[in-house]
Amino acid sequence: MESDWGSGAARADGSLASKRAKEGSKSRSRRRWRKSKTKASWLTHSMDLRTMTQSLVTLAEDNMAYFSSQGPGETARRLSGVFAGIREQALGLEPALGRLLSVAHLFDLDAETPANGYRSLVHTARCCLAHLLHKSRYVASNRRSIFFRTSHNLAELEAYLVALTQLRALAYYAQRLLATNRPGGLFFEGDEGLIAEFLREYVTLHKGCFYGRCLGFQFTPAIRPFLQTISIGLVSFGEHYKRNETGLGVTASSFFTSGRFAIDPELRGAEFERIIQNLDVHFWKAFWNITEIEVLSSLANMTSATVRVSRLLSLPPEAFEMPLIADPKFTVTISPPLAHSGPGPVLVRLISYDLREGQDSKELSNLVKSEGPWSLELRPCPQQAPRAQSLVVHIHGGGFVAQTSKSHEPYLKSWAQELGVPILSIDYSLAPEAPFPRALEECFYAYCWAVKHCALLGSTGERICLAGDSAGGNLCFTVSLRAAAYGVRVPDGIMAAYPATMLQSTASPSRLLSLMDPLLPLSVLTKCVSAYAGGETEDPSDSDQKALGMLGLVRRDTALLFRDLRMGASSWLHSFLDLSGNKSHRNSVSTAEPMQRSLSEAALVQPEGPLGTDSLKSLTLHDLSLKGSSDTSDTPELSLSAETLAPPTPSDINFFVGPDDAPEAKAPDELSTKDRGCSARAAFPEGFHPRRSSHSTTRMPLCSSPIVKNPFMSPLLASDSMLQSLPPVHIVACALDPMLDDSVMFARRLRGLGKPVTLRVVEDLPHGFLSLAALCRETRQAAAQCVECIRLILAPPAAQPV
Repeated sequence: MESDWGSGAARADGSLASKRAKEGSKSRSRRRWRKSKTKASWLTHSMDLRTMTQSLVTLAEDNMAYFSSQGPGETARRLSGVFAGIREQALGLEPALGRLLSVAHLFDLDAETPANGYRSLVHTARCCLAHLLHKSRYVASNRRSIFFRTSHNLAELEAYLVALTQLRALAYYAQRLLATNRPGGLFFEGDEGLIAEFLREYVTLHKGCFYGRCLGFQFTPAIRPFLQTISIGLVSFGEHYKRNETGLGVTASSFFTSGRFAIDPELRGAEFERIIQNLDVHFWKAFWNITEIEVLSSLANMTSATVRVSRLLSLPPEAFEMPLIADPKFTVTISPPLAHSGPGPVLVRLISYDLREGQDSKELSNLVKSEGPWSLELRPCPQQAPRAQSLVVHIHGGGFVAQTSKSHEPYLKSWAQELGVPILSIDYSLAPEAPFPRALEECFYAYCWAVKHCALLGSTGERICLAGDSAGGNLCFTVSLRAAAYGVRVPDGIMAAYPATMLQSTASPSRLLSLMDPLLPLSVLTKCVSAYAGGETEDPSDSDQKALGMLGLVRRDTALLFRDLRMGASSWLHSFLDLSGNKSHRNSVSTAEPMQRSLSEAALVQPEGPLGTDSLKSLTLHDLSLKGSSDTSDTPELSLSAETLAPPTPSDINFFVGPDDAPEAKAPDELSTKDRGCSARAAFPEGFHPRRSSHSTTRMPLCSSPIVKNPFMSPLLASDSMLQSLPPVHIVACALDPMLDDSVMFARRLRGLGKPVTLRVVEDLPHGFLSLAALCRETRQAAAQCVECIRLILAPPAAQPV
């Protein structure tokens, strides 16, 4: 009996020991993975470019010689070949990166902010070189071991070799930009035809290698598992989308039915590339909105701060008066949004950590909009906090085509807790159903409503901050420009996180990074901009439209039909009201006018002059000074005379640039010598051939409409006199963001005009880090910088640093 007990105990001990051994093995494996990523990151920051290249070349030659001596086997031949390729590409890349690095400082905002697209491209290439150096050392140390995973290491080396080859191509493209642009200019300034040719050639580069094994190699290691999950979900979602299975149940299950993409990085990368190249903006709208389904949004809210107030409000489309800052005895009428679909309510979300005075008032309660059976209504509490002195008006991002305040609610709740002020987030209408200027009209209307009714929102309105990310940052700038044009109160400051300030189709060093960015590929960027500009991103006859399937096309055409019916009805109603009213100045408006113009736009008219209204329509970056406002004094300011404040005629303003206003393209014989020297056909050295994509479409969906040059769409193209009206600006950008140059150039313009502006650049994080604030320490620190900028804006003037 004792013997049986003893043998049983021995087996139990052995089983326990085996289990502990397995757990220990897994733990050691995780530690080795973290150590390898940390080691590669350390190499990136500790070694200079030349030393890193020489070390990599030496190791590549050593490994190449070893595997060449291992006989005629296929695996040994491939390993020898991959190290020969690494040696060749590293030696070719190092001089190009050195040239970029030698002039990169010329494009910084200042010495304390060393950031621009050239620096980011060099840093990304260094990350790839560091990973290959670390991998080459590992191979050299373990190639004789019986535990050496030959197939795994070979696949990883081949993937990173392709990535290094593509990065070398990007370095040559960056050199072409450097030779073409003016000193200090980051955006391509050649002829529009050359810009289009440059972008079309660039988009043919192979991208799949960056979405497979190399996914997110340039970002902090804590972000990479998240990116891998997103990529697996995206390719699975794309498969279901092709089959018109876009119901909520199917989209949620997409993340759990994607095993083959999880175990095959090459397959995942190829499918990812096909999706970003060929599927239209409706796919991206559906995918980016997946976080708003009830299950995922509930999980996100469970991890966010708990607030007393989170209410969706519907602002009625009613005109109201706002006092003029120059003379409060005069007022200006703020009309409801009219563009495209006629007057309609504007949705906003009020978030407050504490229940404050006014937030449970009957007047505010009448504006509350139910969010469905799962929404929670506010329960009044007898104890109320006094009104806060400040208010934050927030405008969310999403490429102008996707997401709402609900997507951004988790970090907004944290802001409300940390800042102790109410936050009003605007749910503007989205493109392509509501293109420019509908979103701008709605955001401006909601901003003015918040300023006028801040007491209902739980604030005295002594300090108001306008905050937004990405597309929301763009709208923050344009709303402020519009407020200044109307003569009403502008916010006390703007906090813009990774904003888009240049929507014109052009190239810059940082935008070259969109080749490898899984969250912001170039083709997706252009589709979003084209949708916002009101253009078609796809040819209806394009075979790629078949990815939608017949049911998807029917749904879309039906939606467009109802939209046209609504727009027509709205147009007729406005025409009827205008004819029956006493406003004779509107009698000449055609019945289609509300479809194209907003009567409230008259305040945006700029005086004729060097940079007047007509010139703004064809304005390019070439026309703008980066060093100051020497011509500002020659440009008359907006007049507050009775003539200016008189009711405007509809012809006073038009957001839409007609075909007659489009800038004429140069004839071939009129091109400058510089333009001729920048042929889009390649500045690659002889013998170098980057890999081309097998999924590239025959044309790039570039938005060529002159409307993208409108300063209320591309604030970087605004005149000096317009930018002078902006309040203090605080920008938080990402060093590895394709939109980095938008932030740098906008900050440089403001700095040149003597305007207060700060630029903070966070390292190793992707575009959209605010939505990832709870993911890791790095994203939390970056989000904290945004909060700090808002806190500086909300501080009383006496407490602000000089």
